[in-house]
Amino acid sequence: MRQELRGIYSIWLREIIKFYRERIHFASAMTTPLLWLIIFGGGMGINLRTGVVSSGYSAYIFPGIVGMTLLFTSMRSGISVIWDREFGFLKEILVSPISRTSIVIGKALGGATSALSQGIMLLLLSFIVHIYISPWNFIKILPIMLFISLGFDVFGLFIASIIDSFEGFQTIMSFIIMPTFFLSGALFPLSNAPSWLQTLSLLNPLTYGVDAIRGIILNEGQFSLSYDLLIVSAFSGFMLIITSWIFNIKK
Repeated sequence: MRQELRGIYSIWLREIIKFYRERIHFASAMTTPLLWLIIFGGGMGINLRTGVVSSGYSAYIFPGIVGMTLLFTSMRSGISVIWDREFGFLKEILVSPISRTSIVIGKALGGATSALSQGIMLLLLSFIVHIYISPWNFIKILPIMLFISLGFDVFGLFIASIIDSFEGFQTIMSFIIMPTFFLSGALFPLSNAPSWLQTLSLLNPLTYGVDAIRGIILNEGQFSLSYDLLIVSAFSGFMLIITSWIFNIKK
């Protein structure tokens, strides 16, 4: 057990160091959500009058932008598997004494930590859209963000484990990330959307993560917090089991 934990810690630490050495990527990842908030939220807020958004539009999309940051950073961290495979590092850790499940856990925790740190930084900037988050609500949001990050990070690892090229990974990601984001209710309420759109959104785990954060911050959640937490934690656990299984059968 101690050897497995040491292996998970080593892989987690490597992912964190890699992430923070890429300062341009880090700056870009933080700039994009701020641009969405200021430009898209401000511009659309002037023109959009849905009648069901009681808070300001910038405040309404703030939880969605936090979810977007977690989604993008988590999913794209899966590309590290392809890099590691390309440069031979993956082969080295696969023959190490730790189990492949521990390798998946270590990489998932590394990617989730990076995404979580960006999400926390964004929460600290909530005053930009005139949102006050109490310390207790801040603490309540953390496990939601952790499960979102962990679930989509492992999902990214799953895609990367069955795709051999960078181009293939990027293509698959473009088909998954944006629809997942737009179908989460991040930018507009889905209560007045067509029924088929509402059905698709209910199948999207990010919907429940965004709903939970919105419920805590704005008290405008569609579902109960416990239900949202159950869905995002089940999604993370399911993806962890599937991806670990793929890693264990892959040669």
